Amino acid sequence: MFLSQGDIQLGRGEPIRDTARVLGRMVHGAVIRTFAQNDVEEFARYSGIPTINALTDEEHPCQIIADLLTIFEKRGTLEDLKVCFIGDGDCNVARSWIWAAERLGFELRITAPANYQPSPDFKRRITNPKIYFPRVAAEGAAGVSVLYTDVWVSMGKEVESAQRLSDLAQFQINRELLQAAAPGALVLHCLPAYRGKEITEEILEAHAQTIFDQAENRLHAQKAILADVVR
Repeated sequence: MFLSQGDIQLGRGEPIRDTARVLGRMVHGAVIRTFAQNDVEEFARYSGIPTINALTDEEHPCQIIADLLTIFEKRGTLEDLKVCFIGDGDCNVARSWIWAAERLGFELRITAPANYQPSPDFKRRITNPKIYFPRVAAEGAAGVSVLYTDVWVSMGKEVESAQRLSDLAQFQINRELLQAAAPGALVLHCLPAYRGKEITEEILEAHAQTIFDQAENRLHAQKAILADVVR
């Protein structure tokens, strides 16, 4: 079942905990895509059913699971993996890449200007010594096996568009940046893509097969998550 807030009592001001208590008695699991991380956590706490975070402003874990599946399909292994996320290093996708690198131990470079890096408090919680935070695009891309980007202006950030486009202009995936990566490096984008901004038209089209395999893998990865946690 697909339920927007207008389809249920959330749209009329019912607390999330009450909605969770009702749905927890009627369904076997929930997949939630929302803005506030606390909403997903509160729903999970009060519903008593498996609750999957499909996207919040803080995290996007299902996307990264699909990305890792794509990398495994293309490389045949996750060994010796070096990933460069380039762009807004404090967005939900970048934070979830950190989450993955913490658990799997691969090398990750969150490459972004100083004011687009995760907070010092967030960084203090990182234990993987192979997670780096370069502030120069070529340094982050040097020798990596995967170049990854996301939109520079996420939902809710539209008022900052002009400033973000200016600040991140030197952090585009283009021909020159790809030449700094390892031979045969994968280019990934979680889509939608804005050609000519975070990635050039040339590079997106040259790597379209991989990028749209990545998009397809969101379906397969999330089916696997459902099969694993909703019994």
